[in-house]
Parts: sequence; C-alpha cells; structure tokens
Amino acid sequence: MFVAPHFSGGIGGHAAMLADKLQKYGFEVDLLDVAKIPIKNLKNPSFVITSTISGFFKGSYDIVHTFNVPSAFAMRSVRAKKRILSIHGVFSDQVNAIHSDILGSIAGMTEKYVLKWADKLTTDSLATKKMYKEKLNLDFEYLPSPIDISKFKNVPDIAKKENQIVYIGRDSFEKGIDLLRKIEPKIKGNVVYCTNIAWEKAMIILKQSQLLVVPSRIESLPTVVKEAFYLKIPVIATDVGGIPELVKDGQTGILVQADDAEKLLASINSLLEDGSKMQKMTENAYDFVLKNMTWEIMLPRYVEFYRSLIQSV
Repeated sequence: MFVAPHFSGGIGGHAAMLADKLQKYGFEVDLLDVAKIPIKNLKNPSFVITSTISGFFKGSYDIVHTFNVPSAFAMRSVRAKKRILSIHGVFSDQVNAIHSDILGSIAGMTEKYVLKWADKLTTDSLATKKMYKEKLNLDFEYLPSPIDISKFKNVPDIAKKENQIVYIGRDSFEKGIDLLRKIEPKIKGNVVYCTNIAWEKAMIILKQSQLLVVPSRIESLPTVVKEAFYLKIPVIATDVGGIPELVKDGQTGILVQADDAEKLLASINSLLEDGSKMQKMTENAYDFVLKNMTWEIMLPRYVEFYRSLIQSV
C-alpha cells in the first residue's frame, strides 16, 4: 500500500512512478488517494483525517509505504507487517518556509513524534539524511528518486531559442523565484517561467532553452535538475540541500550561494557567452544522470530494499 497526499509532482510523482515500476516488476501495489479540502492551509489536515479513516478500513499488507509526514497517520492505521515513511527534504523547514513560523513549529513537533512510528525511514538525498541525523538523531536510508527516461520519447525535437533561460517550479518563496525576477531586467536573455503547466509542455520549453536556473532556498534532490541533465541543458543552481550532490560546480553545472542575486546574475550572463563550457558541463551531466539517476539503475535497489524488509518479518 502506497499513501501520499497526492500522486503527482515532487515526492508524490516519485511515489506514482515507483508504484508503476514495481507493478511491472511483479509486485502488487495499491494507492491510497483520498479527497482533500481544496483550501491551502486545510489540505494536509483534511488529508490526515480522511486517509487515516480510509486506511483503517483497508485490508492487510506486507508493507505500507507512506510519503511525507502527513501520510504517517494513515501509515499507523493501515494493517501491515512493516511500515516505511519517506521524506524528501526536512518537512518542518519546508512548512516554515512555505507557510509561517507557527506552522513550522507545529510541523516540527509533529515530525519528531510520528517519525518514530516507521520501521524504516528513507530520503532521496544525503543532505536530508544528514540533517535529520543531526536534528533528531534518526537514521534514514538513502534511496534517490530517479527519472523515467522512457517518458522523454514523447518530447519532440525542437529548435533552440537563443538565450532563453527557463525556471521550472512552484511560484513560492522557498524556490527563490523572486530572486530571478529581481535580476531579470539585467539578464542578457529572455526568462520563461513554468510554474503551473503540464510536464510535457515544461519539458518542451526546457529542451528549447539555453539554460535552466534553480535559485532555491530549500531543496532536497530536485527532479528538474536531473531532467535538464538528461536533455543536455546547462544548469545554474544554488548550493542548498541535495543540489550539490547533482551539480558539481564547473563540472556538471554552476553552483551559487542561496540569496546571492548578484552572483546568480553574473553566472547566468557569463555562461550564456561560453558555449564550450556549456557543452562540456552538459556532457558530464548527461553521463552522470545515466549512470546514477535512472530507473534502470535504481529499481534493483528498491526491489532489494522491499524484499529484505519483508524477509525480516
């Protein structure tokens, strides 16, 4: 049984892809997807209530695997031999950045309590693993979230647009979109913002762009960076969370400090004028993602993870 607040985008999209890959491999996977109140600060609380009630009435499972802290309550209500909770990024820090200090404090108290319910905790970045060890002295298993390269067969060939820079992500403070907007008038190119569009359309715009900018203040292991690597689009990103695990400065991309708008601007304009550097970095990045961040590489690790957990019952 997989439980997530949604099965699209971010950790929810990863859960959906993982379920699909496991089903094709031969596992039986049910998804618990319940209704939520469509109001910003009530989505998670309503999901906690409805998923917990729904989970109680489900059958018995070998494993219930839940994604993100709000799913932990359903994890406890589902009858299962083993319980897994996956978190991409420190949950309370994300809530604090997206919502408020008060909600961040509530999230911090909640995660400290519910993380102990799981038999196994997993995360997609070494940075998150390290932060939770320091914060709560909890051990997480590192299982990166790969990309499905087969999906890119549906992304058509498209001509490049000269000096087009693209941003793909939420329109929110923790993603640093305000920094890019601040420096946009001084950028020697055209910035396209993809904040609420279908994946296929976002990938077409990414593929026709010269450069992807990820100006985040908080991140775990952003999928869009891996997608840019596969499409051979140069990446400039901030050195937060798990981003440095992907973007090696000067090798697979350019790293800048978070909130340093001037450095971000200089890096963008400089890279746009250095075609040979862009080509070298994109070749390195493409090689990296093929060897480390595809389902062909990662699925055997997930299969072994589930099998070893079942065998330990």
